[in-house]
Amino acid sequence: MSSAMPMGKLLLLIVLLAAVGQMTQTMYVPSIGAMADDFAVSPAWLQAVMACYLIPYGLSQFVYGPVSDRIGRKPVILFGLALFLVGTAITLLATSFAIFLLGSIVQGAGIGCGGAMARTLTRDCFAGAKLHRANSLVSMGLIFSPLVAPLLGGFLTEALHWRASYFFLLLLAVLVYTIMAWRFSETLPADLRQPGHFGARYRHVMRSRQFKGYLLCLITVFSGVSLFEAAAGVIMSDALGLSPSMISLLFVVPLPAYLVGSGLSSRLSESMGYYPTLTLGGVLALLGAGVIGLPGMLGDVSLYALVGGGCVYFAGAGILFPAASTGAINPFPHHAGTAGAILGGAQNLLAGLVTLAASSLGVASQLSLGIIMLTLATLASLGLVTSYRAQAHDDADSVTVL
Repeated sequence: MSSAMPMGKLLLLIVLLAAVGQMTQTMYVPSIGAMADDFAVSPAWLQAVMACYLIPYGLSQFVYGPVSDRIGRKPVILFGLALFLVGTAITLLATSFAIFLLGSIVQGAGIGCGGAMARTLTRDCFAGAKLHRANSLVSMGLIFSPLVAPLLGGFLTEALHWRASYFFLLLLAVLVYTIMAWRFSETLPADLRQPGHFGARYRHVMRSRQFKGYLLCLITVFSGVSLFEAAAGVIMSDALGLSPSMISLLFVVPLPAYLVGSGLSSRLSESMGYYPTLTLGGVLALLGAGVIGLPGMLGDVSLYALVGGGCVYFAGAGILFPAASTGAINPFPHHAGTAGAILGGAQNLLAGLVTLAASSLGVASQLSLGIIMLTLATLASLGLVTSYRAQAHDDADSVTVL
């Protein structure tokens, strides 16, 4: 299947759409101290902001994906962006922490369209190695918004007020809505749309053991990334007493490692093979989590281990995301919206639940962060093993039939 739009234009539009959600997830991190003072809550409770954003962000994708298989991608995108604008307006006008969390919930429910479509649009237009390359390029493009967001958030907080960050998000969403309304061409022709029941589509996709293995890998690795983003800022603020501007600078240090991992993912797959590439990503995630937790086991807090371990973990995640996403969604050309919804929805829903649990338990130490991330990386490795075995079983069945 090929797109009516050139690859460069399509990938740029995907990155713009997903960037709204990416920036919303991390832009507030340098403002944690100021927001906690304004709302008179503990800084540890600010982790709940990410949880209240990620949970509806994940849940909404379970709706957006199948609906887009039925009515097309563009109406879903425009509706989701409009709902995000409503949520952002609520956060700007919030007079209490509870109302602010409500705004975060609405934001997540709206921009979930971007999470689902980021995986779906590439599958509409590409397959196989070309899909892996497209996913790698999208992953590389997506890293720039998390790089810029904390820096911009820290600057706006110190120069103006933390609410200036949310005003910026409002303007960004208006711009992206305008671009998508006028420049995005529908990627799912009317004759390829699926009128069937949602449940049947989900059952079709979830029958695949290989898909479920990749899903477990993506969920757990992304949960580790989200937990690091939620907890690292708290550790830097509370345990190390760093300023918002310094936190914003250190917060983005691991993100270029993700960029490198994403950029190498498809190239490594071509040179060393697909499964060795996935294995390398899993090993790096395990190693990075171990580095983060090691100083905590010695009763210490180490900024070098926190940031350095984050770099290694993010490099592994960068390799895994495009590779595992490709392996998961490639077999479903006619159910791309549903498969993309499961991938994006489950990743963000579980990541939100993990960060919510971490917030409730007061996870703000380097030891607890490292232990949880190591557990998640171990589960990701088990997911990869499941996918390997399922693929080997399918290959053996094919040989037997032949």
